[in-house]
Amino acid sequence: MKTKDLIVKSEADLNKELSDLYKTHFGLRMQKATQQLTNTTQLGRVRRDIARVKTVLTQKAAGK
Repeated sequence: MKTKDLIVKSEADLNKELSDLYKTHFGLRMQKATQQLTNTTQLGRVRRDIARVKTVLTQKAAGK
């Protein structure tokens, strides 16, 4: 997910994207805990995507 794609989305879309990413992150954590996750890099990628969405939401709230 690229930051440029996130900037053009509305706040409602970003909030939906954030909740979807949290659900995905939870699922990946459960897979890791039960030894079912084979590609552990997905966890880091999802965490970074969550941070990107939160950053864009904060910037939009500040009016930048």
